Amino acid sequence: MSTQPNHNDQPIILPRGAGRRIGIVAARWHDDIVTTLLDGAVETLHQCGVLDSDLTIARCPGTYEIPVIASNMISTGKCDAVITLGVVVRGETAHFDYVAGPVAYGLQDLAISSGVPCIFGVLTTENLDQAWARAGGEHGHKGRESALAALETLEVLNAIT
Repeated sequence: MSTQPNHNDQPIILPRGAGRRIGIVAARWHDDIVTTLLDGAVETLHQCGVLDSDLTIARCPGTYEIPVIASNMISTGKCDAVITLGVVVRGETAHFDYVAGPVAYGLQDLAISSGVPCIFGVLTTENLDQAWARAGGEHGHKGRESALAALETLEVLNAIT
C-alpha cells in the first residue's frame, strides 16, 4: 500500500490494483476534457498496480452510448469493474436532461443486475469551466477519483463475500 495526496492535500491510502481487471468506457464528446479524465484514471490505476494487460479501454461517440458499451464489456467476463468517463454540459436545451439522468440510472441498473461495479465518472456540469475544474482543477480530478472508487469498491466486495 502506498499513499498520495488528494485534492485537499490529505494523504490517502491507495487500494490494491494488482490482478484487478478494469474496463474504462470514455466518450469522445468533449474529447479534451475526457482525455484528461482518462489519463488521470489510467495513471492512478498504474500507481495502484493495475497492469496495461489488465485494462480494457473503449471510446464511444458520446456519453449516452456509455451504458451499452459498459454492458457489453461486462458481458465478456473480463472486467472486475468498469469506470465510465464523459461530460454532459447543461447548455440551453433539454439535451442535458435526456442524457445525464438516463446514463446514471442505466449504469446503476447495470451494476446492480451484474454485480460488477460501474463507476460514474461522468461530469454533469452547468458549463465547461466547471467541467475543467473537476478534471484536475480546483474541484479535484474525477478520473483519478473514479479509478480509486473502482478499486475501493472491489476491496469492499471482496471483504463481504
